[in-house]
Amino acid sequence: MFLNDDFLLSTDLAKELYHHHAQAMPIIDYHCHLDPKEIYEDQHFSNLTAAWLYGDHYKWRLMRANGVAEELITGDASDYDKFLAWARTVPKTVGNPLYSWTHLELRRFFGITEPLNEQTAPKIWQAVNHKLAEPEFSRRSIIRNSNVKIVCTTDDPADSLEYHRLLAAEETAFQVFPTFRPDKALNIDAPSFTDWLVKLESAAGRPVSSYADLTDALQSRVEFFHAHGCRLSDHALDVMKYKAGTSEEAERIFAKRLAGEALTSDEITLYRTELLTALIGFYHAKGWTMQLHLHAFRNNNTPMFQKLGPDTGYDSIHDLPLAESLSQLLDRAECEQGLPKTILYSLNPKDYPVLIALMGCYQKDTPGKMQLGSGWWYNDTRSGMRDQLTQLADGGLLSRFVGMLTDSRSFLSYTRHEYFRRVLCEWVGELALRGEAPDDPALLAEMIRDISYNNAAGYFGFSTPSASDAPQGGRNIHA
Repeated sequence: MFLNDDFLLSTDLAKELYHHHAQAMPIIDYHCHLDPKEIYEDQHFSNLTAAWLYGDHYKWRLMRANGVAEELITGDASDYDKFLAWARTVPKTVGNPLYSWTHLELRRFFGITEPLNEQTAPKIWQAVNHKLAEPEFSRRSIIRNSNVKIVCTTDDPADSLEYHRLLAAEETAFQVFPTFRPDKALNIDAPSFTDWLVKLESAAGRPVSSYADLTDALQSRVEFFHAHGCRLSDHALDVMKYKAGTSEEAERIFAKRLAGEALTSDEITLYRTELLTALIGFYHAKGWTMQLHLHAFRNNNTPMFQKLGPDTGYDSIHDLPLAESLSQLLDRAECEQGLPKTILYSLNPKDYPVLIALMGCYQKDTPGKMQLGSGWWYNDTRSGMRDQLTQLADGGLLSRFVGMLTDSRSFLSYTRHEYFRRVLCEWVGELALRGEAPDDPALLAEMIRDISYNNAAGYFGFSTPSASDAPQGGRNIHA
């Protein structure tokens, strides 16, 4: 039964929906953290640890929970010893989605059906490393063979987009587009803010010595990104605060920061509010989709943050108030220049009803204009996905949902799309089994195909083929 062809598919209708409709649909991975330089250079991974464990704080957290020494996680231990430490941990992860994900990746990419544990680890290490050296396991080949048609990376406004340009010139099986992520512009209180301004000046080819200069430079970078296929922005709004001001006030705060003076919390909030509002206007003018990632609580362990830095497994979930400030931001944008297509993600699932109700106040013109983002990070599980699907269906139009993304730094994460599609088909099959939807494969199959691919293809405005005529670009590992 474990990971057989019908795993997670608990009804006959779910099996039909997945095997005949969801499974073969291409992938639009509209939010990830892959490095475009790595994609372009198309190198092979040196071994399974490099492909699997480098930078994967999902696995790192479970290894720590299993008592694994940090030396074997982020330290100087050999790659083989780090792999063995993960192999010893895997049997303890039963019930956690990483148990399924680990073995799903071994099966789909490498054809290995044995469970990973301390005893099977040496054999699996050798078998996988042998395959990783084959031509079909270069970075780009993995993307092609996963039936991916669009990859959207996450990029700073000062990025040259050099590797996006190079990929556009030579890669034909899939497209790689940038996503505009101006967090460093908004984080005026960060110690690195002024250093980042120097990078922005270089990229924009103009001085940035005032708040007006900053907004002009960012607008020019939006134009630059748009010319290179960008159709999305992204923001990490870990704390959602709103304080309206004027451009003159923002100018004064900017000058104060450049002078090295400390800013008050109200000044920081006003500056962020004004700059984010200006950016939203730029996105609306370009027809972009804005993504807001809300309520991450970062860098909780001070000694480990000082030792390892950010994004190493020490982030958690925030629970601050959200509704009033977010409503003020969205309403101001709608009043002043119009709200762009927007995807709202929260790391705290208690926010889902708030977000869904607020989204419904701004639906307009575009089908599914306001979206509840897929189960993010700690919610990227079967139960988290089902909760997101249930709440979105209860309060909105699930049929307009733009579906799954990897939000990953790993080239082996594309099996998460399979996992999501199985959960989706399971959920819809149960809906019909309970009599809440007709047992109508034609009606429900269209919904499944749309959520798997078609909605994203139409919503984001990429130049992308329909699912029926998209070139396959290699074998489909999910078939």
